[in-house]
Amino acid sequence: MTRLSVNINKFATLRNSRGGNIPDVIKAAVDAQRFGADGVTVHPRPDERHIRYQDVYDIKKIIQTEFNIEGNCQEQKFIDLVLAVKPDQVTLVPDALDQITSNHGWDTLRHADYLKKIIPVFKKAGIRVSIFVDPSIAMIRGAAETGTDRIELYTESYAANFQSHPQEAIAPYIKAAAKAKELGLGVNAGHDLNLENLKFFAQHIPGLDEVSIGHALISDALYLGYENAVQLYKRQLEMGDR
Repeated sequence: MTRLSVNINKFATLRNSRGGNIPDVIKAAVDAQRFGADGVTVHPRPDERHIRYQDVYDIKKIIQTEFNIEGNCQEQKFIDLVLAVKPDQVTLVPDALDQITSNHGWDTLRHADYLKKIIPVFKKAGIRVSIFVDPSIAMIRGAAETGTDRIELYTESYAANFQSHPQEAIAPYIKAAAKAKELGLGVNAGHDLNLENLKFFAQHIPGLDEVSIGHALISDALYLGYENAVQLYKRQLEMGDR
């Protein structure tokens, strides 16, 4: 069964735009698990423009489901945070400092030496490691050499092309996921997955372990309600797994 991890960054973006504590980000994490999510994802950035580092510590105190921290492992502050909090999973993303959102995966060949050095740091602390990659066979092979436990397939190109050419859009992801499984890697996915394209993606990626969804789910929650949105996304995954 593919697990749904809800990225709650957008709750923090809204809170920070006004100051104060509305909406309450910690409550958003508690409610995600209460409404049926299998995990909670946060992506703290150095400027703390959405999730703050203190939020991560506070969520860790109350989280009962899986906790996933995404971020740029080239920042020592991020490394220190993850090692202190010890989430279930850390997802390593090659973000630039001023990046609005993640828009590419690791070049696992070019950065092989670095990844081979940093991944054991987290694994030694008992944290499962996933690295963000594009759906490229070469990048998947490179990922397997780094010692990572999982990859997270960057799904922006799938989402962008799904409406016009669904079979073409999914094709590289099918090949990439199959290669990852062949090489012993777990497969996660995320970025621009939504209620329109999620079921099709899950149907075509056997053995998909987890999807991390934030922007689309929280946007849908504005109209549909938070609990209902979580349940609708779970239902899409359930239908995709059949």
